[in-house]
Amino acid sequence: MASSKRERREFVKGMAFVSPWFIGFLVFTLTPMGLSLYWSFCDYPLTQPPLFRGLENYRVILHETDFWISLKNTIYYACMALPAGMCVSLGLALLLNTKIRGLGIYRTIIFLPSLVPIVASALLWMWIFNAKYGLFNEVLAKLGINGPNWIADVNTAMPSLALMSLWGVGHTVIIYLAGLQDVPTELYEAAEIDGAESFRRMWHVTIPMISPVIFFNLIMAIIGTFQVFAVPYMMTQGGPFHATYFYTMYLYENAFQNCYFGFASALAWIQLLIVVVLTAFAFWTSTRWVHYQGK
Repeated sequence: MASSKRERREFVKGMAFVSPWFIGFLVFTLTPMGLSLYWSFCDYPLTQPPLFRGLENYRVILHETDFWISLKNTIYYACMALPAGMCVSLGLALLLNTKIRGLGIYRTIIFLPSLVPIVASALLWMWIFNAKYGLFNEVLAKLGINGPNWIADVNTAMPSLALMSLWGVGHTVIIYLAGLQDVPTELYEAAEIDGAESFRRMWHVTIPMISPVIFFNLIMAIIGTFQVFAVPYMMTQGGPFHATYFYTMYLYENAFQNCYFGFASALAWIQLLIVVVLTAFAFWTSTRWVHYQGK
């Protein structure tokens, strides 16, 4: 009996400690998600009570031209920014994992851009991409090349944003560095004794050993690239001619400009479904290339 009373007291204490998080999750996460799911089946113009319409919002979305344009642009951006970010961040991590003088300074320089506020980054890159006075075109002009009108040209606007996304890979580099420093040195020594060159050591030892870290960064990149909003919205507002009109911009306009909360909620759940499907596909493929220590 004494033991059961003590266990109950410990349980009550534990629940008391957990309750702030649980209440916050219930009020600020679970309840809004449930309401948005219900609203996605409703005609809800915000100024009037929601009117249940079944799957009508989803049928309308699939026939909207802006939906397909925004989805295509987001996928196009993801196909450029995601692999580029993964490769650049891994390459920088490999370079920063070497033993050279001033390594701490180089690591700080790589990480600092990811701490710059979004608005400041957008203003900085708007100047860099400026057709007349921008840094890129100034450098190209000295090489005798007439630079493009980066974010104001239909053909270069989206690649420019994908290039800009490499500015904030500092967090990913830090995660890779943590994974690289966890690779046992004995494996490198054994590979070197077997005559493996630097590239082979990296391909057959480093990459397999940090594959769980690569997989984690891949999942986070999939989620992040399908939620891009603030930077392109401030820099291009979806232009020119909808060339940088992202899915989140389409959702934002319907929710907070047109006040079609039911329609926007349906868009949000479609976005969640797309991310879940891509994440599930990544987990399915991970069994073939992700290797965990001890397995």
